[in-house]
Amino acid sequence: MHLAVRTIDFDYPLPEELIADRPLPDRSASRMMVIHRDTGMIEHRHFCDLPEYVREGDHFILNDTRVVPARYFSNDGSIEIVRAEVLNPLLWKCMVRPGRKMKLGRTVAVGEAVGTVEGIDEEGYRLIRFDREVDEEKYGRLALPHYMNRESDPSDRERYQTVYARHEGAIAAPTAGLHFTPELLASVPHDFLTLHVGVGTFRPVKADRIEDHQMHTEHFFLPEAAARAVNNARRVIAVGTTSVRVLEHVATAEGLPLRECSGSTNIFIYPPYNYKVVDALITNFHLPQSTLLMLVSAFAGRELVMKAYLEAIRERYRFFSYGDCMLIL
Repeated sequence: MHLAVRTIDFDYPLPEELIADRPLPDRSASRMMVIHRDTGMIEHRHFCDLPEYVREGDHFILNDTRVVPARYFSNDGSIEIVRAEVLNPLLWKCMVRPGRKMKLGRTVAVGEAVGTVEGIDEEGYRLIRFDREVDEEKYGRLALPHYMNRESDPSDRERYQTVYARHEGAIAAPTAGLHFTPELLASVPHDFLTLHVGVGTFRPVKADRIEDHQMHTEHFFLPEAAARAVNNARRVIAVGTTSVRVLEHVATAEGLPLRECSGSTNIFIYPPYNYKVVDALITNFHLPQSTLLMLVSAFAGRELVMKAYLEAIRERYRFFSYGDCMLIL
């Protein structure tokens, strides 16, 4: 029996100026901290150095979801809507602000479309039915993470998207993949899976004990080519926590060897956890007390990860979605 893991154990002090609110001009110029789990050694490199760490038999698995404009405002600007899921073209599942203005039966106009709140679930999501389709291209914006403290602009349409994004449905980008250029991607053996990153990825853990946290659900698809590549690889290198969650969910739910499948997952990975598929991980630096930081700590050990984060702060790494990354071997 292990002691309950506490949320506070994954806290760290981050100077606000280290939060990256804009990307670097060159994707692959990001810094890359390399963590060796077997020795605890930490190296300071750049993402363009990644091929130096690739060995024969390695295979990269990346998430090819595409971010869609999910943030909308009412015509009078008083209500913010973040679309969590399109149930059908006229029926959206949404987060709204302020909630008090969006009670059952209330209406909201977005462009020419008028929506009515038809339901409110236990998590506070609103079901909004529109009388016509909302013009997403005209009124939709990218839902940039709140910590960037800015509105999205035209440049984000390209940069808050991986170069290999193709299946639309994500609200947030799978940010570990943002460092790849087409040339760098072509230089490593790889396959894709799809997990549509939802708003839950930004939700803080409010429970004192980690196991009391209710994890969000996201939809995924693992193609036959990726499953076969994982089964045959000597070392599986997951690009991003979203890729990790799909691979480990399928291995847990369906068993090994992996097979093509689709569905939804609310797998919550935190210490102690025995990884079944993933051998190495590329990931960005995550928010304090977040489920993503807990997943990484389950992979590399909490003490080593927290030590690495403090070193990243000393070395002035850039944090979060548009920030630098780490390669954990």
